[in-house]
Amino acid sequence: MHYKLLFIDDHSVVIEGYKSILSYVDESYSITSYSVFSFREALTFLMAHQPKVDVDVVFLDYTLPECPELNLYTGEDLIPYIKEHQPTAKIIIITSHTEHFLLFSLHKNHQPDGILIKSDFTSQEFIIAFQSIVFGKKYYSRTMLDALKRIKSPDFFLDFVDMKIIMLLHQGIKTKNLNDHLPLTISAIDKRKLKIKQFLNIEKGNDEDIIREAKKQRFI
Repeated sequence: MHYKLLFIDDHSVVIEGYKSILSYVDESYSITSYSVFSFREALTFLMAHQPKVDVDVVFLDYTLPECPELNLYTGEDLIPYIKEHQPTAKIIIITSHTEHFLLFSLHKNHQPDGILIKSDFTSQEFIIAFQSIVFGKKYYSRTMLDALKRIKSPDFFLDFVDMKIIMLLHQGIKTKNLNDHLPLTISAIDKRKLKIKQFLNIEKGNDEDIIREAKKQRFI
């Protein structure tokens, strides 16, 4: 079986490491690899008309140098382009982030074929993930599975809007400005913040206490 892979990562040595690992895949596999190192190079590759290369798997690093003029800030922003121009490609997101809300958001919004946390996987697991995904299975590494398990637990009663509020507070957005980012009144936001504090076991506290406790519990 022959597979064409696209690696999107701004560190060439990392890409070479991934290629080296995959060189140990079963001899029945043959691989052609393409590498791009920036948002602009990725768009050029994805949107090329002649000659267009149809790839089977895209390995996408979450953290890439920002390109504000193209409204591209993380690898996540490339996913719509990948799905439009490489609709049959499997997408594997690779990230060093371990925050449960961010990981859950990637899963919920994009349903990638794989999410691998850099601190989780070994060379052997990287090969297993690749083989699972090309055969049509999803593969999430341990931290990703832990995040899904925790957030989908019956004891977890924050919804996606509640999680968004915590993420916005973490980004430095003041409560009085949250309704600029959410379709909620300030009164509705305050009620949700009370619910968030209850969930995080904060009896009394401000936005900084919410952020601190959310970090402590690995949600952000």
